[in-house]
Amino acid sequence: MTVTDAAPAAKPASRRVASRAAAVAYRYGLLVVLAVMLVVFALLRPAFATFPNALIVLQSVAVVGVVALGVTVSMTTGGFDLSAGACVGAVVMVTALTMVRFNLTGATAVVAGLLTGLLVAAVNVLLTVVAKVPDLVATLGTLFLFQGLALIVTGGQSVAPGMTVDGAPAPGRYTEGFAWLGGGTIASVPVPVVVFVLLAALVYVLLNHTRWGRALYAIGGNPEAARLAGIRVARYRALAYAVSGLCAAVAGILLSARLGRGDVGAGDPYLLQSVAAALIGFAVLGANRPNALGTVVGALFIGVVINGLTMLNAPYYAQTFVQGALLAGALVTSYTLRRIR
Repeated sequence: MTVTDAAPAAKPASRRVASRAAAVAYRYGLLVVLAVMLVVFALLRPAFATFPNALIVLQSVAVVGVVALGVTVSMTTGGFDLSAGACVGAVVMVTALTMVRFNLTGATAVVAGLLTGLLVAAVNVLLTVVAKVPDLVATLGTLFLFQGLALIVTGGQSVAPGMTVDGAPAPGRYTEGFAWLGGGTIASVPVPVVVFVLLAALVYVLLNHTRWGRALYAIGGNPEAARLAGIRVARYRALAYAVSGLCAAVAGILLSARLGRGDVGAGDPYLLQSVAAALIGFAVLGANRPNALGTVVGALFIGVVINGLTMLNAPYYAQTFVQGALLAGALVTSYTLRRIR
């Protein structure tokens, strides 16, 4: 073999090596980064690698994770629920009003919160499925609608036990049973963490082991082909937004129980974090599509970063920057490395 013959042969070999390296990074890169962060934070702050701190991390991501699971389901059909954060905030205010202002039971507050989530979902379905408005624009409109509605109903004020209503103290308070949802434990595990794990398992089974999940993915891949195959596209898109609304409602109930009051704008931070968790999940094990396991890992990823940086006394604005950098890295892993592979 001459030198000129060896040169072309070396190019395919180098390409194969590059392709294999890209495939490994594509499937396992995010998990490796997560493992490295765990080790680094544990070495820098030994208290990080303790069971109590692990529970703190899990509890901190429980609400974000529940919202992100709903956003994930909405994304399977090619949609994008930007109203999830506003739904969380609206449910917080509704549950607080139910118990504090109207002096009703905690169970009634839970039902009112779930109905609020379904109401948000119904508006999204009306705009996207019936009126054919693009999902991003429609859910953005729903976001502003329910943010404003929560402010109008409460007069822009927080709802807390002992607040003044028409010149007199509010008659109700948060019930013990409802407060347990935010601060109670089951076998030493916080209730929000248990709820997060159970919902994650349910969404995983829905998307991966039922015909409904296969139909949702089919619609997200090609809605016209799904329609020609006999799938009722409108019905499944409505189902996706209903699941997203219910997940946001559950998250709002957990957040309200943890806060013990209805704070204006309580749900605002959860939109970006939940979307980030869902998008980071695209890069887990090379899934490159919305999936429950990836979303759980994405939520834990964000929780570990925030907890570790907090223990290192990093300023809050640095945490936001790091979250953005991680999201960008996950998207590069999910899209750029896939094309290289």
